[in-house]
Amino acid sequence: MFATALKYGLETVHGIRVTHCASLEALRQEMTAAPDSFSLAVLDLNLPDAPNCEALDFILANNVPAVVFTAAFNDNTRDQILGRGALDCVIKNQPESINLLIGAVDRALTNGKTTVLLADSDTPSRVELAGILRRQRISVCEVACSADALLVLDSGEAIDIVVTDLDLSDMTGAALLAEVRRRQGDEALPVIALSDSGDRRIGARFLEAGGTDFIQKPFLEAEFNGRIAYAAGIQKRLQTLQRQAASDYLTDIYNRRHFFLTGPRLVEQCLRRGETTAIAILDIDHFKRLNDTYGHEIGDVVLKHVAKRLTTLVGDEHLLARLGGEEFGILFNGFDVQRAFTFCEKLRIELARSRIVADDEELSITVSIGLATIEAPESFENYLHAADQFLYMAKHAGRNRVISELALLDALAS
Repeated sequence: MFATALKYGLETVHGIRVTHCASLEALRQEMTAAPDSFSLAVLDLNLPDAPNCEALDFILANNVPAVVFTAAFNDNTRDQILGRGALDCVIKNQPESINLLIGAVDRALTNGKTTVLLADSDTPSRVELAGILRRQRISVCEVACSADALLVLDSGEAIDIVVTDLDLSDMTGAALLAEVRRRQGDEALPVIALSDSGDRRIGARFLEAGGTDFIQKPFLEAEFNGRIAYAAGIQKRLQTLQRQAASDYLTDIYNRRHFFLTGPRLVEQCLRRGETTAIAILDIDHFKRLNDTYGHEIGDVVLKHVAKRLTTLVGDEHLLARLGGEEFGILFNGFDVQRAFTFCEKLRIELARSRIVADDEELSITVSIGLATIEAPESFENYLHAADQFLYMAKHAGRNRVISELALLDALAS
């Protein structure tokens, strides 16, 4: 009954593929047939052919995270199970046990995709906290001071939550919170603080300043895990909503709104690192003529094709978005104008070589690109306007080319 209900809940509610094994022998066969196919195991402590936790030992020996679901339970049992390396333990004979177990599975899978930036100047404390997080399958990036924490955030590393001690060596945790919020604005990461101070007003002030949570030391490991898991769950749901709001409905790449929200922060990070960067606007040549000749449905096919090729060529290193119509924007991450120009030339050539099949007819396209250098703090609109001016020059000069100040200087020199 439990296996059927759990399988139904996980597959229908969460879209998780579930394989049911009624015995240790069946488990061994599944693991042998597909050793790297499973992200998590949910298991009873006692199976017909494994009455003494042999299934748990087998699962953990194969490096598969485990959530235990058992009728035999007390605090001692729980401590023993968690001490052996299980992620969580849920009792069968309590109300809403199926829902509680599904929640435990959801948390475990979320933790497996979560990265925490841990800032603590006290090495023993940092090592202990990192160990607790890693036991929950959470990836940890450890730093000893706020300066290093901000460098990690500026580097663009994928961080989901910041956990900081309030007493850092170079800045208070509250000051770190303020700096994160200043740099990231409305999309600031959740920041959780810890402190062993006896002054409880410190936690209240941190929360009033916009902190996500405050944990008083010493704490129970289960309490710490629960608060981190709760924050991670909310952050993942928020990230999903942000991705939906940031996506262009047709091409499924970032939209103009996301480009204007995220671009200024990325530029600030590059300039703070002492790097120049560049911004490009790419426009499909003669797109109106294509729409008039073949219809808007074919025009949509072309837009999707260009977006897909750009996504492959640009990757995650740089910010790519559809700005509207047949225009796409690229904000380069730390490329000077020479590297950006070479990159844009490659994009132009690759797109001209590609072929689009629509209604059994093969089409080809070309693009024009305007490229502007970013060397000093200005409004983001100014950077985009400069790239737009170079795009206009590229169109005026005959299309299917990249124009930047570099190209203009080369033309003058010749």
